[in-house]
Amino acid sequence: MANHIFERDPTDPKRKEMNPLLKLALELGPLLIFFFANARGEWIVAQFPALGALGGPIFLATGLFMAATAIALAVSWVLTRSLPIMPLVSGVVVFVFGALTLYLHNDTFIKMKPTIVNTLFGALLLGGLAFGKSLLGYVFDSAFKLDAEGWRKLTLRWGLFFLFLAVVNEIVWRSFSTDAWVAFKVWGIMPITLVFTMSQMPLIMRHTVEEPSGK
Repeated sequence: MANHIFERDPTDPKRKEMNPLLKLALELGPLLIFFFANARGEWIVAQFPALGALGGPIFLATGLFMAATAIALAVSWVLTRSLPIMPLVSGVVVFVFGALTLYLHNDTFIKMKPTIVNTLFGALLLGGLAFGKSLLGYVFDSAFKLDAEGWRKLTLRWGLFFLFLAVVNEIVWRSFSTDAWVAFKVWGIMPITLVFTMSQMPLIMRHTVEEPSGK
């Protein structure tokens, strides 16, 4: 039987697992490249003059962000022969809004990308719950093994958190400079997400399913 294009259900025994640290690196790597390129755009262009055709730092960062996202998805495919659903959704939005940013030379589109992605994720998770599906298991199943109630509660909380991030992004990019927005996107959103994730540990501990030992 042919391999699935998209990652298998978390309960599928044929699902290929990826090292959690590698998975995290593939998800955060493009974002860190985006921040670095925006902060050191002039230095990068001095080393690679051809990249100067993209324009100022934010446009250079957008182009490299798109390339890094494509590479991360390609690595996921090579390692698991499937595409992770949520990074793929984010990647599609990156490519669409990144292309608009570069083509129209208007950084508004790339600034709106987190709003669109987080709204999509929030709607996807909450919509899945409405149909009895806890889709968050696709993201965290390699790190946690929870019972059905645990996945349902965690999915609800993450769905609401994604909508919160969408609102925060709208406030920041409309109220502050591009450099401030980029800095907040990396050094603000990441700590907020980390704190939120750690705050969910009591729920995770209560609903963790012990894996059977032995054969």
